[in-house]
Amino acid sequence: MSRDQPSASGGRIARDRVADALRARIDSGDLRPGDSLPTQKALMDEFDVERGIVRKALDLLKREQLLADVGRGSPPTVAEPSAVREEAPPLTAGVELAERLDVAFQATHVTLDAFSLTTETLNQAIAPTLMAIAAGRAAPRSVTCRLMVPSPDAHLALPLLVADPADPRPLKRLDRLVELHARAFAHTLQYLRERGRVKELSVEVRGVALTPTTKLYVLNGTEALTGFYEVVPNRVPAPADDGHQDDPPRDEYMDIYDVLGVDTSLFRHSSAHDARDRHEAAYVDSAKRWFESAWQKIAEPYPGIPMELS
Repeated sequence: MSRDQPSASGGRIARDRVADALRARIDSGDLRPGDSLPTQKALMDEFDVERGIVRKALDLLKREQLLADVGRGSPPTVAEPSAVREEAPPLTAGVELAERLDVAFQATHVTLDAFSLTTETLNQAIAPTLMAIAAGRAAPRSVTCRLMVPSPDAHLALPLLVADPADPRPLKRLDRLVELHARAFAHTLQYLRERGRVKELSVEVRGVALTPTTKLYVLNGTEALTGFYEVVPNRVPAPADDGHQDDPPRDEYMDIYDVLGVDTSLFRHSSAHDARDRHEAAYVDSAKRWFESAWQKIAEPYPGIPMELS
């Protein structure tokens, strides 16, 4: 096994393998509060991984507040009991999703189900992972993505013009953004397949007549990331050439009520080995069932975005 390839057990990536082993030593008392961990070089040799993998494992344990003094030039120490197991605050969608996609795409067979307003956050978050695939640092054999977004012909509650909620231009602008980001996502993955980096690829986009109030990402069927959209005032360019009688010049803007998701907090739930309890695993199962029911029963192929399948 090469140093930064996934382990054979359960599809865990190298970072999780190192973190799991160190976490077990802390839980068992082999490493006590105040004890120093082995040096990064010693951990590299013990687990046969690169230094970057060790650093990621240590950063993960620091986020869980199991370690102290990470990154100060000497080996970190086990945190005092008062700090152990305190929940770290949730990260913003762009940061948390990027980290979890990096982990998920280390698996041999990757699945991604997403329900969101435009997939803009997904596009931004997945960029580092796709670069890793292009460089050969991640090598999934198959990738299956199902993206569910608002239908272009649905009458959504948001976005809407502050001065005239019946004005269709905010929704027409949303339709263009949905198509833009969904096409970009599908074409980027298709490019990786054409270069031979992903052997089997399926990307499908469907529309549903729902106004998203939350965003949902289900990764490899074992973890769910959810976040709430907040309604915010926003000033955006007014679309041109949409047939509206009172079209403004191209350089004018609209004041709308919008939902922005890239900076919202994402909450992670797992049904894998790191699940905290049965309720967390049940949440993941419920999220999967909800997505599957909407996908199969009321979602329809998004017009203008053909399914990418190879």
